[in-house]
Amino acid sequence: MIKNIIFDFGDIFINLDKPATFNELEKLGITEITDDMMAVAHKYEKGLISTEDFTGYFSEEFNIPKEKLVFAWNSILLDFPKERLAFLKELANSKKYNLLLLSNTNDMHISHIQENWGAALYNDFKNCFNVFYLSHEINLKKPDANIFEFVLRENNLVAEETLFVDDLKENTDAANKLGIHTWNLIPGKEDVTELFTKHKI
Repeated sequence: MIKNIIFDFGDIFINLDKPATFNELEKLGITEITDDMMAVAHKYEKGLISTEDFTGYFSEEFNIPKEKLVFAWNSILLDFPKERLAFLKELANSKKYNLLLLSNTNDMHISHIQENWGAALYNDFKNCFNVFYLSHEINLKKPDANIFEFVLRENNLVAEETLFVDDLKENTDAANKLGIHTWNLIPGKEDVTELFTKHKI
């Protein structure tokens, strides 16, 4: 019996244009994503370096003005369909499940979302969850096993009583190895509002 539901954020609630950042960086002259760049991005997502250090790396390495990098970085973020918020609120109000958010994200993206949505909508969304974990705040990142172990341990969750919803198979595979039930949601083909038709929980 499922008692806990852990949701991802991007492409589960907020829509993403995943190629957009790479497309925008290409316009700025960055045509290849190197291992060094990925390592810096992963450190930033884990909150191990500051926004200033992150933007500074690209500015120095590629001579890109900060404001253009910020625009490129945030171009991945799209809309938040109202029906998903309505679904989430209904789920939260039912009190049937312990709801958690577990997102790989970073300070720049969250700051952009807060500014774009406004405080009322952001807090409306956040308050639907009993626990709200962002990778850059807990210094852990999916699909590493330790992030799932952390969430289970910190909240006294039983893996077999927990469902994890994420759009990336590598993340759901990692959770599944720990005994967590998973739904690898396919953006564009499935929607989080279909949770109860896709899973009998």
